[in-house]
Amino acid sequence: MDLLNSKTTLENARNVHDMSSINRLKEAVYSDDKDVLKEAAQQFEAIFVQMMLKSMRKAQDAMADEDSPFNSEQMKFYRDMHDQQMAADMSSGGGLGLADLIVQQLGQPEKGQFMPASVLRNDGNLSSLNWQNRTQVEEAQALAESVSEEAVQQAFKAAAFDNPAAFVEALYPVASKAAEKLGVAPEALVAQAAVETGWGQYVIHDSKGNSSNNLFGIKANSQWKGEAATVDTVEFDGTVARQQKAAFRSYESLEQGLGDYVDFIRDQDRYKGAVEQANDPKAYFNALQQAGYATDPQYADKIMSVLNSDQFRNYLP
Repeated sequence: MDLLNSKTTLENARNVHDMSSINRLKEAVYSDDKDVLKEAAQQFEAIFVQMMLKSMRKAQDAMADEDSPFNSEQMKFYRDMHDQQMAADMSSGGGLGLADLIVQQLGQPEKGQFMPASVLRNDGNLSSLNWQNRTQVEEAQALAESVSEEAVQQAFKAAAFDNPAAFVEALYPVASKAAEKLGVAPEALVAQAAVETGWGQYVIHDSKGNSSNNLFGIKANSQWKGEAATVDTVEFDGTVARQQKAAFRSYESLEQGLGDYVDFIRDQDRYKGAVEQANDPKAYFNALQQAGYATDPQYADKIMSVLNSDQFRNYLP
């Protein structure tokens, strides 16, 4: 009967966002049923793994071909079901080891020492491990707050071109002039812009619907004196995709945007190695990635995939 009551309590605690449910779960721990606690820890780990997979899927969807049959809502539905099952299987088979840590943290040395979740520290003891990431997030948030409230609330990403062919047609002449100054092939710059904006379908616009003409994801740091727009963006912490707000530079024209990209690359010492290899697109983009231009670990590979594709070549003049 005690085991049955413990499992009933566990069923009531499956919503981890409900603090009262977590309290009931901790109370169930004192039934001395180690199997119940282990099962609960595995469920929590499965939820965590599923969240990571979902974040990565969102980043992948941003670059997906909307016309592809593999990008339909039906396919995404079954894909999510597969991810849920995979997360559960990973956790039950040992997984990331998070379940073991949860068991250690939820357990109490003696009965009668139950502590409600409401009085627990929000950050546990992980702040020292995540200090660098937290600092970066705080800096990004501070920068976002420096932009007007109207821009923060109403800036958005939208299509600035009708289709990929129109995107390449409009950008190539401008990219040719910028590429000559940098020493890189113009089609390489167009391919990079295609990856950054999803072929021009996810360009930042201000609250009035005007394009920022920022096709290379250049952020508005403290040295930037021009206009800026703050929107949600996906950043990678290692291989984990995270969504956060960031301020990006805004330009009056594509020419100004391409010109600033060239200056941005040439004026920073950390990109010196990339500039020295500008005549080799693969080496150039690998050097940019290694220098920290993008947090996506597959950034250079994605650009080269576009650059070498038959579809892209067909768009070129």
